[in-house]
Amino acid sequence: MKTLTLFDSVKKQKLPFIPIQENKVKLYVCGPTVYDDSHLGHARSAIAFDLLHRTLLALGYKVEYARNFTDIDDKIIKKSHQTHQSLEEITSYYISSYLQDMKALNILPPTLEPKATQNLEAMVEMIETLLQKNIAYKNNAGDVYLDSSQDKQYGSLSHRGEELETQSRLENDGEKKNPRDFALWKAYKGEEDIGYETSLGKGRPGWHIECSAMIEKHLAYKNEQYAIDIHGGGADLLFPHHENEASQTRCATSRELAKYWIHNGFVTVNGEKMSKSLGNSFFLKDVLAHYHGEIIRNYLLGTHYRANFDFGETDLLTSKKRLDKLYRLKKRLKATSDTSNSPLRDLLLEALSEDLNISLALSHLENFFKESNEALDKSPKDKSLHHTIASSLLAISEILGLGELEASEYFQLGVSSEEKQEIEAMIAQRNEAKSNKDYAMADHLRNILQERGIVLLDTPQGTFWEKN
Repeated sequence: MKTLTLFDSVKKQKLPFIPIQENKVKLYVCGPTVYDDSHLGHARSAIAFDLLHRTLLALGYKVEYARNFTDIDDKIIKKSHQTHQSLEEITSYYISSYLQDMKALNILPPTLEPKATQNLEAMVEMIETLLQKNIAYKNNAGDVYLDSSQDKQYGSLSHRGEELETQSRLENDGEKKNPRDFALWKAYKGEEDIGYETSLGKGRPGWHIECSAMIEKHLAYKNEQYAIDIHGGGADLLFPHHENEASQTRCATSRELAKYWIHNGFVTVNGEKMSKSLGNSFFLKDVLAHYHGEIIRNYLLGTHYRANFDFGETDLLTSKKRLDKLYRLKKRLKATSDTSNSPLRDLLLEALSEDLNISLALSHLENFFKESNEALDKSPKDKSLHHTIASSLLAISEILGLGELEASEYFQLGVSSEEKQEIEAMIAQRNEAKSNKDYAMADHLRNILQERGIVLLDTPQGTFWEKN
């Protein structure tokens, strides 16, 4: 098996993955700010890191994976005022909605899903450490900022050092020592604000400190050069969020936050970056209303995680052909198995060990479908062959998260229970017409179903149907 390599966003090259501790991986991915429904950008990131998670597990690593919820933020407070709901009502609703969406996409649950509001003590403790070291300071309004001039490596993550120095000379708003300083704690501003009573005074944490503190509390190695093995998130988080996370952790703990930094590409719609202001922020629930989660997963999985992804319904339907092939093959099998007898599993892991090379992995899938069908055509009753193919289908499910449904269920997706009853009744009528040798009526009923996109399959075991 090849050594796993990953593209490090900081070093801007593929590196061999060497865990901090043997056979262990500590992975943290920035989760959603829960003030609205999840969109395709959330789905893309979740699937990208789910593929990494599954690959690490399949390679035999013991993975501790944390994905947080930001449940205190300016956007949530604004939503609270607009809707006259409490923060807890809003965040509980959208956390539940997000988790349902992730389940629909067959995302493996992370080991930990910490909420910002449940970790305020850890945030306050880290901020106090930075104040004691004179790396953070309080302004006249009671806000606490990190003094970025105290961190000589600030800008090294995003490689924006010179740009930031220029910005610092040109801007000064009086609230902080220089523009690149960032808020660790926001003092309570009155009735329109939300505040928590702490040793720092009444207020709430800044966005960046949340992740650093939760990593330190729940996930970090002790007495190691790095807090965790891998930190991930969307490409838009590299600066300022991840830059600021790395800085405050470096300053508070005298070690680096992550050994590897991994970022997934943007989602675009018709070539434009997804944005609510552009009106092209596709909510995931709207897409799930029309397509099963596995169809969406298959589509989003098909582009390398670092590449930008341009969403289009035509491309989604084209990509569905891959799933159709998988389930057509699954439908032919008369055996179950485990993954112990799967040469495809090794091929998938070899491909994904090269910075999650999904194109190569999917080309192995296409070859597998073709060769398996050819073998079944030659030896349809070979039990050993059926077991071997079944083991590879299980490997696809394990590593790619595809093929979870029964074949009959897949080919009837999008048909309501009422429609199913109507179709079954028409098939029964057609069978009766055939038994009475009324072939004109039988053909008429088949044609009606065909016009509705229903394909009938007459077999020795009976008549089956599929949604075209």
